[in-house]
Amino acid sequence: MEFIILFQIIVLIFSVVIHEVSHGYVADELGDSTARDMGRLTLNPIKHIDPFGSIILPLLMSLIPGGIILGWAKPVPYNPMNLKNPKKGGALIALAGPASNLIIALVFAVFYRLFVYVPNAGGALLTLEPLFAGVVMINIMLAIFNLVPIPPLDGSKILFAFIPRKYEHVADAFEQYGFYVLIIFIFLGVEFLSPIVRFLYRLFIGF
Repeated sequence: MEFIILFQIIVLIFSVVIHEVSHGYVADELGDSTARDMGRLTLNPIKHIDPFGSIILPLLMSLIPGGIILGWAKPVPYNPMNLKNPKKGGALIALAGPASNLIIALVFAVFYRLFVYVPNAGGALLTLEPLFAGVVMINIMLAIFNLVPIPPLDGSKILFAFIPRKYEHVADAFEQYGFYVLIIFIFLGVEFLSPIVRFLYRLFIGF
């Protein structure tokens, strides 16, 4: 049990690191080098770990029987003033994170299918089945979770990109209190994401 929890947290940390680095790379491609200048375009987890989001919260969630382990890394900064189109660019930067998690899930789903469904794959390889399945599940969950439109999640930045200018003050007010809403959602509302996560999981690894 302890090994499974430790494995899940390690996978979570590296997944959220890739998630944040993806934000930085897209921002860099769109003309903003803030993340590169701050040394955040690296897979070194030390540069990205958030004590609460990367360690404390996952450990707390692991104590809940049957709970889902979630977390985040320190956000990679970007300067919207360096983008040609701040709203569109901001939405693309936000979308890059969940997209990277879905790509990771897809890659490990392919490995899962190879080792599970290919005849004579070998007993040793089959022991990797639950590990690959775990990586797929964690990354699908991260992708869907981050698309929820609650600040500071990526979904809110994508949503705000489509809000007319005259309603931007509403978005600003929501962003001010979004973190508190997010904590409540994590512990009371995240189960509402389960049907979407389960569907994508089965789609990726096979029904």
